[in-house]
Amino acid sequence: MTLLGPRRPVREPVPFLDLPEAHRRIRPELDAAWSAVLDHGAYVGGPEVARFEREFADHVGVGACVGVANGTDALELILAALGIGRGDEVVVPTNTFVATAEAVRAVGARPRFVDVRPHDLLVDPAAVEAAIGPRTAAVVAVHLFGQVADMPALDAIARRHGLALVEDAAQAHGARLAGRRAGALGHAAAFSFYPGKNLGALGDGGAVTSADAGLVDRVRVLADHGRDPHDRHVHRVSGRNSRLDTVQAAVLRVRLRGLDADNAARRRVVATYRDLLPESCRVLAVDPRGEPVHHLAVVEIDDREAATDALTAAGIGWGIHYPIPCHRQPAFAGDGPPPSLPVADAAAARILSLPCSPGTTTDQIERVAAVLADHPRRDR
Repeated sequence: MTLLGPRRPVREPVPFLDLPEAHRRIRPELDAAWSAVLDHGAYVGGPEVARFEREFADHVGVGACVGVANGTDALELILAALGIGRGDEVVVPTNTFVATAEAVRAVGARPRFVDVRPHDLLVDPAAVEAAIGPRTAAVVAVHLFGQVADMPALDAIARRHGLALVEDAAQAHGARLAGRRAGALGHAAAFSFYPGKNLGALGDGGAVTSADAGLVDRVRVLADHGRDPHDRHVHRVSGRNSRLDTVQAAVLRVRLRGLDADNAARRRVVATYRDLLPESCRVLAVDPRGEPVHHLAVVEIDDREAATDALTAAGIGWGIHYPIPCHRQPAFAGDGPPPSLPVADAAAARILSLPCSPGTTTDQIERVAAVLADHPRRDR
């Protein structure tokens, strides 16, 4: 007879992002939404698309919205609609997902990378102004990790130099600064509805918002093969095919109803992290004028490799956003030697994204905090 020792309790993994749980809560509404699409059969350009565009524009607080295929297309279409192209430069923070810079390249312009602020890793307005030159046509403000960039300062700079100010709001659905939502603070804004976003579809999707209805109309034409809005057989310009499909719009309409509540839950998650994490983890600062939505719960930590090894061993999900700043990506090596952007370079080796979903529990956060407090530091 084999004697067995006491069994250790098996603890469930802590997911980095729990999408199945988020969808379980609204499954009956989702079932009704896509059943309606199946019944009417308008799988492209169905009525749910226009309804979502109106509802999302109202949520953001702007006059117009057009759904497109993804967030990268949204950025590219904005730049194209603004007439930005070959010979132009666009100022872009280096601490962003590569899509921000890809969109600039896609219209034939050159991204001019600038550094970020050390306390929140958002674009530094002083660095933006220092980078402006005779070829600068626009500034892209990235609302990274769910917090709005310093738009009052950036807007003043853009106005002073006669530049377009574009918002990359792919990580900031519902975020506010001084009472105004992301997506209503520049000439136009690009949103992504990739499944992991705060407002996510069940596949790719994106949108452009703006108070300038004419700009949105130009985006709509470009995204629909350059088609004349009054005669679908006439193509006034050379455009492309970039559309938000009906079923995704139907899903987004359901998820939009709970977005503010989900964002409030994310704020509670990050507030709990602030209370429980050890001093070795620095949670990024929040602008007191703002209301972030914490698309990601980002901290800075000294020995990231040891920390991530310990988290993995404990069954806890994690991410890094982003380990290689854009100015050091091989894709942009042809633009010349990488500029000196010390804040982003230093942060790239220290940033760590912790589990953060509306349903992340205090127990799960306590487990994360305990692992990060106890993990062994390697000699450096």
